Parts: sequence; structure tokens; C-alpha cells
Amino acid sequence: MPRRPEGEAVTPLSGRTALVTGASRGIGAAIARRLADEGVKVVLFAKSGAGSPGRLPGSVDEVAADIRSTGGRVLPVVGDLRSDADIDSVVEAAVSTFGGLDIVVNNAAAFDTTPTSSITMKRYDLLHGINARGAFAMTRAALPHLVTSDHAHVLTISPPLTIDPRWLGPHTAYTVAKYAMSLMTIGLAAEHAETPVAANSLWPGASVATEAIRTILGDEVAKSRSRSPKIMADAAVEILRREPREFTGNLVTDEDILRAIGADLSTYRLGSSESDLSPSWFLEER
Repeated sequence: MPRRPEGEAVTPLSGRTALVTGASRGIGAAIARRLADEGVKVVLFAKSGAGSPGRLPGSVDEVAADIRSTGGRVLPVVGDLRSDADIDSVVEAAVSTFGGLDIVVNNAAAFDTTPTSSITMKRYDLLHGINARGAFAMTRAALPHLVTSDHAHVLTISPPLTIDPRWLGPHTAYTVAKYAMSLMTIGLAAEHAETPVAANSLWPGASVATEAIRTILGDEVAKSRSRSPKIMADAAVEILRREPREFTGNLVTDEDILRAIGADLSTYRLGSSESDLSPSWFLEER
């Protein structure tokens, strides 16, 4: 087991309730499974269900079945993050089913790197509707319940902020939508510093082998130049164990979190060498 810095305060997560968006596959599903392993009651929210399959493999019902098979408590909910009614409904379902809400993981995301000159406003609205507005709307709906928890966390899967033209120039619409999520983290942490509701953002330090990566960058990147989604799941749990007053307002990578506790990052690598890993977006050159 990784070692933890002496004196660092952590809280067991067993018995808490977490709502994870985009939980039908990839990083969201990995975080949901890992939280269930910790004894967390997990609400899965995504558009892909057994009766409404998405364009990529995976559904909230499949993830729920996996969690139940290991004794976990889980509620799968199919809905659209762009619908305020669906957001209100899943928050209400979480509270009525499990008695409260302690954690929100804003993982759902839309990806489109079309440049400004070519992107349609429909695609722009999709990026901002799911990434920026969706994360904000879900957090806003959950806040009345989070503020009553004694261990409240909002964890958003979004990157550290940089104004490097390398990231803003080629795909401004996508970059701005993701940065808006990180700005929300900073603002929410300041707004709720005394509540306390912790707000942090987590981002992969290298490519993670998700279904989306396979589709966008190809199987070779996913199989030999990426890490397992488990790295994000383990890093997420480490953050969510932290005391809300002591760890909030941070934009960190999975590497930052896991190296701090002495984890061996090579255990997450799918290829043969660390040097073969494909760098993550929005990070400084290594």
C-alpha cells in the first residue's frame, strides 16, 4: 500500500453517498467502482442505459451490475446533463434512496477539437452545455444537500489552468469549456470555504485508456501509450478522503496526488515503458 505523509488527516468514506456523472464508462465508471469498494453508496448518472445505448460501449446498468456483484450499493439513473429536470430528478433520487448526498463527481464531458473557423454553434453549445453548464448545474442542484454533510466534496474532472496558446489556439471552444469547469472549482472553493464544501479538480498526467481515447486517438495509444483508468479512480479516492477544510481549491493531476503518498505509478501503465506514455492535454511539457 502507498505510504501516507505522517499527520495527514483522512476520513473513511464508508457509508457516504456519491453522485458520479458520466458514469457509464471510462474514468467515471472507474471512480464509481472504486468508491463502491470503499463502502460508498453510489449514484450513477449518464445518458447511456440498457434501453438507451450510446455511441460508445458501456451503460450505467452494466456498471451498476458490476458494483452489485461485489456487494456494493448503487443506483443507476439515465438522464441528460443538459436537462435541469433530469439533474433535479437524479439529485432527488440520490437523497430519497440513500438519505443524503456527500460527494459529487463532475466527470461527464463532451470532446470536440474543431477550430473556431469551422465549429458550428450547435457543437459549441454541446461542449459548453455538458462541460461548463452541466458541471455547474449539477453542483448547484446538489449544494443544498452537500452543505448539510460533515464531509462534503465536489470533484471535477478538469485541467490545471494555463493561457498557453498551444492549448487555446487550435481548439478554443473545447479549451474554454474545460477551463470553465476549473474556474468553477476555484470559485466554489472560495464561496464555500466556511461551510465547508471542498471543491477540487483532478486531471490525468498522461493518457488514460478510456473508450473515448480508443475512438479519438486509436487502439495503439490506448493499449501501449496510456495508463489504466484505475489511476484516476485511486487519485479521486485520495482526494475525497481529505478533510474538506484542509484540501480545497486545488487543480491537481493524478500524478501529483499519488506521488505524494508514495504510489508506484508504473503499476497503472499499460505499455512497457514510462517514456512511451502519451502526455495529457493542458499540461506543461515534461
